[in-house]
Amino acid sequence: MEKEENVERFLPIGSVVLLKGAKKELMITCYCISPTGEIYENGTKKDAEKGQLFEYGACMYPEGIIRSEIVYGFNHDQIEKVCHVGYKTELSDKLSKMLDETIKIYNEKTSETNA
Repeated sequence: MEKEENVERFLPIGSVVLLKGAKKELMITCYCISPTGEIYENGTKKDAEKGQLFEYGACMYPEGIIRSEIVYGFNHDQIEKVCHVGYKTELSDKLSKMLDETIKIYNEKTSETNA
């Protein structure tokens, strides 16, 4: 990801990002999503892992949500560039910190289970 000063792990809703290897920007619409339908990675269909969790859910930008069942899931380390940071408030900062702590605990428990 391009280095930016004070970029938090959980960007605010409405942030627009470009993922590594992508040509199209995505707009963050939600956090901590667990897939229930088909999953594609680099255009190839793959099986969902039990308990899989993506840090972000997003829609295409600038089109927005075209079909409610299509959500693009990705993790922070997949972001190549932050094109726009969404609306930030004290509440969104608190949520970002809480989500960061929660995802760390989730990842620790998941790695213990898979060990």
